[in-house]
This record gives sequence, C-alpha cells and structure tokens, in this order.
Amino acid sequence: MRAHPYLFFTGNCEEAFTFYQSVLGGKITAMMKHRGTEAEAHVPEEWKDKIMHAALDLGEDVLMASDSPPAFQEPIQSVYVSLQFDDAKEAKRVFDAFAEGGTIKGAFGPNFFSTGFGMLVDRFGVRWMMNGPAPQA
Repeated sequence: MRAHPYLFFTGNCEEAFTFYQSVLGGKITAMMKHRGTEAEAHVPEEWKDKIMHAALDLGEDVLMASDSPPAFQEPIQSVYVSLQFDDAKEAKRVFDAFAEGGTIKGAFGPNFFSTGFGMLVDRFGVRWMMNGPAPQA
C-alpha cells in the first residue's frame, strides 16, 4: 500500500503545481479542468477553467490536487506533506524555494534525528516538512 497526499487549493492549483514541478522536478501527468467534462455543469462559470484533478509524478510517489469550489473550501490545517531527501543540501534547496512568500514554522537545520529538517507553510497555504537523512552514528 502507498499513501498519496491530495491537496485542495482555492483556485491556484495549476500555479502551485507548476511551481512544485519547477522545484521538485518530476512530471505533471494530469492537469484536468472542469470545462469539457461532466463536472462542468456542477461548478460556477468562473470555476470551469479551474483544476478538477492534477497529478505530479515524483518517481515512486505522486502528489495530487484540485481546486475546491468556494462552497467546499476549507483551510489546509494540521497536516504536513513530508518530503524525505537523501541529501540535506537538496532538502535545504527545496526548503528555501518553498519558503519564498511563505511562513517558516521551524528553521531548517540539523538535529538529533536528521542532518537537516525544517517546517514551513508555502505561499499556496500548503504545510511542508523537509527532512534530510539521519545523522551517522
């Protein structure tokens, strides 16, 4: 079994996923809008070009998302997407990129369980944890 996070955005899913791909790499395998699908009839006109489903393939993992119409919007809270890196420098690079325009909740740095760890909320309101490898014993 694998678990894949599914994020809900307030209208900027396409922008967020384009940004995530630019930082994380991977391949956007889905960016489906409501327009032209059966779902089109169930969203307001101004939401027809918003994202109904997006997927970013990161190799062994997939990050999925959509835009949530106003009647269904709830803020993303108390859940963090945790990214595990093989290299603390790469974790720091991604942390710094995601922190731009966001809010750092825990500064990136080494600790007893990781060679580099930090927590933040990005400019899209998504909470992230960046985690480097464990320190050598």
